[in-house]
Amino acid sequence: MRNSATTNQIEQLDWVQIETDLNQRGWAVVPGLLTPDACHNLSALYQGNDQLFRSRVVMRRHGFGQGEYKYFSYPLPDIIQSLRAAIYPKLAPIANHWAERLGQDIHYPADHEAYLRLCHEAGQTRPTPLILQYEAGDYNCLHQDLYGDLVFPLQMAVLLSRPEEDFDGGAFIITEQRPRMQSRPHLVPLAQGDAVIFAVNERPVKGARGYYRVRLRHGVSEVWRGRRHTLGLIFHDAR
Repeated sequence: MRNSATTNQIEQLDWVQIETDLNQRGWAVVPGLLTPDACHNLSALYQGNDQLFRSRVVMRRHGFGQGEYKYFSYPLPDIIQSLRAAIYPKLAPIANHWAERLGQDIHYPADHEAYLRLCHEAGQTRPTPLILQYEAGDYNCLHQDLYGDLVFPLQMAVLLSRPEEDFDGGAFIITEQRPRMQSRPHLVPLAQGDAVIFAVNERPVKGARGYYRVRLRHGVSEVWRGRRHTLGLIFHDAR
């Protein structure tokens, strides 16, 4: 997938509906963002050239769950670089609206390269796109992908495997931690190639006295059978 093709595809998405879903519930599904061939090629990278990756994390060693993932090195594969660069400008206005509603003195640049320069100046220089691999019995505990002081408030995950064919179980879960209320869970339905865009940390919710903060966490329930791969796109780099 070349950069121009990716840009055209991203432009054609229903960004009005995506923003509405993000504002209403903190996540939005983008059906069929990647083709089956693109999903297969990305999944194959996980067992391919280790020089593409800067690190491998085995979750159980850190209490994160069970399974593993690998962070890509710079330069990123073309398709991942293209997706990151094309999607960020669509999310930056939403991020700025959220910051304004939450009373944060933050402005996110319109261009991803400009935002990465801010990250690198702050000492956050390590790339954060990753592929996660789960097998039978694996799961990912509820968590947030923060990585440093600079945090872009939205991120994306793309399911690369086929539910009920490549794997069973392994649902994508988001929980909202609402003030003075019990947490609310969301099970996000995804098919192969579908993406979910969601809040990294917190989102504004309108109340009787203005906007208040709702904190979100995400994870993956236990995989019952097979193997599940996911592409994760975080738009800030890591310290």
